[in-house]
Amino acid sequence: MAKRPALGKGIGALLSSASHEGGRKYFLCPIEELKPHSRQPRKTFDDGKMAELVASIREKGVIQPLVVRQLGDHYQIIAGERRWRAAQKAGLREIPVVIQDVSEDWALEVALIENIQREDLNPIEEAEAYRNLIESFDLSQEEVAKRVGKDRSTVANALRLLRLPDVVREDVLANRMSMGHARALLSLEEEEDLLEARQQVVHKHLSVRETEALVKRIKSIVAGGRPKAKETSPDPQLVHLAGELKRALGTQVKIIPRGKGGKIEISYFNPTDLDRLLEVLKIS
Repeated sequence: MAKRPALGKGIGALLSSASHEGGRKYFLCPIEELKPHSRQPRKTFDDGKMAELVASIREKGVIQPLVVRQLGDHYQIIAGERRWRAAQKAGLREIPVVIQDVSEDWALEVALIENIQREDLNPIEEAEAYRNLIESFDLSQEEVAKRVGKDRSTVANALRLLRLPDVVREDVLANRMSMGHARALLSLEEEEDLLEARQQVVHKHLSVRETEALVKRIKSIVAGGRPKAKETSPDPQLVHLAGELKRALGTQVKIIPRGKGGKIEISYFNPTDLDRLLEVLKIS
């Protein structure tokens, strides 16, 4: 069995090795016959950079061929999905490709590492790509780091982001907060504290330094003990229900009893956040 090459010198090493083993074929492929890899880590594409690439392709065409493999009646993109998307927007009907006769595992590994080595990959997408490599190929963090040519600490710090609540990961994906914001929030042990801090970060557009200061204040309050209610203690059942709603919705929720009834307050910070809540609640 052929030994897999190390990838620290770039994705070209893997593709070059694959070309010797499986053969290559260049041709112009109808754009509708191409499909992205289903486990492609990149889910978001910067609109500004995409527009620049579309303009470049309209003027000069696609200079670097996509790397693909044939699957039945279509071709699966191994490397070059962004160029494929831009070519569609530019109105191209055909695009140059290189066919590689490689296995599914080989194709997945190339697709993951090709994206990890891009500078503009979102931190959450990068973390998910590392996790995919670990789970798909039974690798350690150290082995992943060697494959992608990065320090083990870089891989470890990225993977920590996957411990964030879904709503915070969505914030990072949507560029509402950076990796620096997310790493600061991760130091809060209680999810309730983390979600409350997240509210302030998003609503007040806090910088990373301001977020770190906020986290420090919250940790100081927690260390000193939370203040007790001045009057009657809240109903434990309502406190529990409010916590469950907060975790489910990813935002601040208050249940305020009044007589035999009461009200539920759900916070949101902007129209996008409201749309997210409506989607969670399945309200159209």
